[in-house]
Amino acid sequence: MKLKSLSLFAFSLLITIQSFGQKEVNSETQNAPKNINRPKLVVGLVIDQMRWDYLYRFYNRYGNGGFKRLMSEGFSAENTFIPYTPTYTACGHASIYTGSVPAINGIIGNDWYDNTLEKNMYCTEDNTVKSIGSKSTAGLMSPKNLLTTTITDELRLASNFKSKVIGISIKDRGAILPAGHTANAAYWYDEGSWITSSYYMNELPSWVKDFNNERNVDKFYAKNWETLYPIETYTESSADDKKYEGLSKGEDKPIFPHYLSQNIDKNYGAIKSTPYGNTLTLDFAKKAISTEKMGQNNQTDFLAISCSSTDYVGHQYGPNSIEIEDTYLRLDKDLEDFLSYLDSQVGKGNYLFFLSADHAVAHVPEFMTENKLPAGKINDSKIAKNLNKLIEDKFKVNNAVVNVMNNQVYFDTEVIETANADFSSIKKTTINYLRKQEGILDAVDLSAVNSSTIPDEIKKRVTNGYNARRSGDIYFILNSNWFDGGKTGTTHGAWYAYDAHIPLLFMGWNVKPGKTNKNYYMSDIAATLAAMLHIQMPSGSVGEPITELTH
Repeated sequence: MKLKSLSLFAFSLLITIQSFGQKEVNSETQNAPKNINRPKLVVGLVIDQMRWDYLYRFYNRYGNGGFKRLMSEGFSAENTFIPYTPTYTACGHASIYTGSVPAINGIIGNDWYDNTLEKNMYCTEDNTVKSIGSKSTAGLMSPKNLLTTTITDELRLASNFKSKVIGISIKDRGAILPAGHTANAAYWYDEGSWITSSYYMNELPSWVKDFNNERNVDKFYAKNWETLYPIETYTESSADDKKYEGLSKGEDKPIFPHYLSQNIDKNYGAIKSTPYGNTLTLDFAKKAISTEKMGQNNQTDFLAISCSSTDYVGHQYGPNSIEIEDTYLRLDKDLEDFLSYLDSQVGKGNYLFFLSADHAVAHVPEFMTENKLPAGKINDSKIAKNLNKLIEDKFKVNNAVVNVMNNQVYFDTEVIETANADFSSIKKTTINYLRKQEGILDAVDLSAVNSSTIPDEIKKRVTNGYNARRSGDIYFILNSNWFDGGKTGTTHGAWYAYDAHIPLLFMGWNVKPGKTNKNYYMSDIAATLAAMLHIQMPSGSVGEPITELTH
């Protein structure tokens, strides 16, 4: 009797548990979304060479609809850094969209020395394709040197290639690398026209031809470049006439106004070094959205834009110039216009927008020294020449150094082996020489970075930037605000905050307004997008999602 009662109790308990479990399953099923929720359009805007502090340095002069709108309606990751060195354009665009680092995605610089081919290799160089829309070699480009997928590739894969992806930039690398391997199109600028390569298509679409035929560059040239506001109000900048700022063609001094009308019907490359290059880029992007019906389909589309003129202006004049301040004030207005266009074309709340930079920039060394701050310049060619003489004298090896670039020394290992010289000793001699040179903080053997005595933070960034097949043999770390440069202007490439601290703002679909001061990295952008879109991270992704920004 007791056994029978126990069996009945056990059976009843089992039924209760199963019933409870079934209710839980039914509850979970009811709470599960019927469809994956995604925005109609994702727009990524990379501002080439934008320092994070530009958000605040010019804040009081921005309007309410551009940068200020992103900061008030969107989410800002205030402490976003580049996790590798050197910090160059191609590396930045590749890392943002792959969620990876040069060690993995293979884009270690704008150029690098290819030991196999014994020549310099450009990051998007591809001689197997043809120029489309240009008679020059400017179209011989593709993403073949990019070793991993991008977030744009993953979106295409997730949608069974129904999502449309387009990349746009004045620079080929700024359009091609973000758009990825499977893009529908990538367009870049060449002497007055937007072009592409046969990697994407065999003929330019009619809307691109029509846009090129409008001769918009000449219209911008006719305006010349004068300051947007009275020049005396540019109090965030140095004086207009500085000898360390670069001259444009036909100028005696680097001062306003810059007479662009002399370039009408010729010299179409001059537009790059003016704020009008950004306006031209965003106007072309708007045309792509409307004619390609981006954000108007059942799938999420992705438009990857890079504004390159900020970089050209920054290199020529430096971050403390009136030219760069005026460029950002004009870009703010262009950004306001572009966001308003997205509101009307795609619908406010229907698109996900993010803004970041591929790198920042150093102050002009002469500006630093005139203000009693440390800075200086080295000469890569001189380093290569002196090293070759040193190695020839000590080891009897001729032309052992084939290149010095990207803060790296490349050796000709075949020449060294043929001479039966000790490669290890040559590298040690090279490191000792570099450590004695003015402006060089330290030098390390790239094949043994982990055993070096450099600080862990620098070690991590050097390691993340090192690709065994494409990088050099020795890496030298420069002192703060030192770089290889000419008589005027400035550049970038260092691990220091002035080059590696970049803006990162998200706005729109599913973004919660706010900000964080936690440290994040450029490589976290793709991981964040993947999480928001419910798609796979890119194949080489090392980033982590920024979870604070979503509802």
